[in-house]
Amino acid sequence: MSLITVLPEGLYCEPGGFFIDPWKGVDQALITHAHSDHARSGSRQYIATRISAGILKKRLGEGIALQGVEYSEKLKLGDTWVSFHAAGHVLGSAQIRVEHRDEVWVISGDYKRCYDPTCDAFEVVPCNTFITEATFGLPIYHWETGEKTCWQIYDWWLSDRERPSILFCYAFGKAQRVLAELAKFTTQPVYVHGAIHVLTEIYRQAGVKMVETIPVSEMPRAHKFNGDLILAPPSGHRSSWMKRFSQPQTAFASGWMTVRGARRRGGYERGFALSDHADWQGLVNTVLQTGAQTIYVTHGQSEVLARYLCEIHGLNALPLKTLFEGESDI
Repeated sequence: MSLITVLPEGLYCEPGGFFIDPWKGVDQALITHAHSDHARSGSRQYIATRISAGILKKRLGEGIALQGVEYSEKLKLGDTWVSFHAAGHVLGSAQIRVEHRDEVWVISGDYKRCYDPTCDAFEVVPCNTFITEATFGLPIYHWETGEKTCWQIYDWWLSDRERPSILFCYAFGKAQRVLAELAKFTTQPVYVHGAIHVLTEIYRQAGVKMVETIPVSEMPRAHKFNGDLILAPPSGHRSSWMKRFSQPQTAFASGWMTVRGARRRGGYERGFALSDHADWQGLVNTVLQTGAQTIYVTHGQSEVLARYLCEIHGLNALPLKTLFEGESDI
């Protein structure tokens, strides 16, 4: 690596004097998005997309020094030009393009290629070197559209009107995507765990349209929730919070639900394969579309994807060890 190097603090650009998604506190941190493995507290100055400011301040603290930028806006940082480009992952998520002399690198953060009504669609950014994730970097991972999968969720909810239906999903990004897709099928309100409610309100302030939501905590203890849909983060499963509900049917929405064993191990009755990351074909197509000849592959199935890109497409692709975790944020 040259323009971007891996230091104990994270991905560092020496000509620009900044880190990208550092895992320790630094002087200047450029943040691709607000999931906890990419946005950490302790840095002196943050730069991120303007639309992600609400989520970042909620997670890192209202008092952080944050400079918000628009997509494609160019910044001069040291001897580099930097811009943020839509990643299609969650609200405000971005790829970061770094230009230095005749080199262009793109650090993609996390991204997906299928339509999501809650965030800007992924933008292909041509570059010489591309850093890609590989959370679902195996050919077994292939996503249906979010609309089709959320119709299946809606159908599952309607299938049992005698019990509460609890859908577990990540509080930031996944929950709001489900709520936005459900708005196409129903006007019935959905109940939400407090962790989801706080972030959903930030999405609404950003202009994202979703089905009406009601915090579970606002309902009287006598409310039975029979026939209701409740969204909760994975941390709510098997917790004391579950005592509010009598014999609920349960499901989990995650890309990991492609593998049946993951659903059984989690103790969920149903699994819906819905991910905010690119599937196998999305990863491969994206790499090829950037035109990059050098590829660094991080978190997930990095070695598998790197080997495939080398052997099948003749690219210089190498695994890159980082502390990014992929789809695990609650």
